[in-house]
Amino acid sequence: MSAEKKISTDGGQGLGTNPFAALSGSGLPQAVPGRVESGKPGSVTPATAPAKNRGRVDIKRTTAGRGGKTVTLVTGFVGIGLPEKESLAKKMRNACGCGGTVKDGEIEIQGDQREKIAQILTEAGFRPVFAGG
Repeated sequence: MSAEKKISTDGGQGLGTNPFAALSGSGLPQAVPGRVESGKPGSVTPATAPAKNRGRVDIKRTTAGRGGKTVTLVTGFVGIGLPEKESLAKKMRNACGCGGTVKDGEIEIQGDQREKIAQILTEAGFRPVFAGG
């Protein structure tokens, strides 16, 4: 194409006046830092709401069928899919410094890691319960 038919992209002339220049903040309520409106008139809730209860999960230590090796099983998940279980398993593996996997809807972590796993599950909104021995 020749230079005459090209369209300039440098912005050209100014757009004129700013349509929002006449607006001011006078008469508007001030935002309260750290708070979010809940949608109801006059109600304000904290921005850091506590994690919702996502249900009970059982944490078990077992050696059955593993040649005497101890693993920690996390069972009883309700309402979460495989991708979230895999994400939780990855957090647990990284925190514990060991291996683990997701099998048959249960998370298996190598070794006796019940305390660390319970802390991770509590932060994720679950209610961990130690089951078995």
